[in-house]
Amino acid sequence: MRGRYVMDLPEIGTPMFLALGDGVNFRSRLESVDGETFSVTAPLETTGPDGFLPGYEFEVFWVPPRSRIVMPVVLKAVSEHAPFCWTLLPTSEPVISNRREFVRGGGGAPIRLFGEWGQQYLQGQMLDISEGGLRFWVPDASAFKVGDDMRALVWLGNGETELKGKVYTVRPAEDGAGQEVVLIFRTVDPLSQMIRQYVIAWEIGERRKAREQQD
Repeated sequence: MRGRYVMDLPEIGTPMFLALGDGVNFRSRLESVDGETFSVTAPLETTGPDGFLPGYEFEVFWVPPRSRIVMPVVLKAVSEHAPFCWTLLPTSEPVISNRREFVRGGGGAPIRLFGEWGQQYLQGQMLDISEGGLRFWVPDASAFKVGDDMRALVWLGNGETELKGKVYTVRPAEDGAGQEVVLIFRTVDPLSQMIRQYVIAWEIGERRKAREQQD
């Protein structure tokens, strides 16, 4: 019976995230567990019981310290009155990864760079990010050198985040156009949790894309 996986859920009130497709995830919260199903708050971005209908399959995830847990679910019901809740049925056991190393992912987001060259910022494009480093592309890295202090403003899905670190590597881009730069930094919560959530959402989106291509 596939609903048995509710026993693996976190405590009531734990923040959860709903990955609803196209690389988009929305913040939610675990409200209750009832037999084989559980309920979460409907995303604020959805209005009323319309929009996502019962039968829609997606993934939820939550982020304990130093871990990431992802669970596939199917939407069973939407409450008819506010505050709206979704009733979900797990369709598989959660994937639990207690990582020893930082997971890297994401890419494509614009970034603004501030450094020792002066007050004016430079623009770049994120290639990927982890809790310990940011790899990005710039058309010209002549202003950068290894060991420089740098500040980067990065868009992580729902807001711009500031990262402060040192330039670790400057190298030509793989396609020969522009340069790749690696910035290393140290993080603590809540910043490290924000990066984990961003990478997890990106991974979910990539897995969904791969399944769609196979279909």
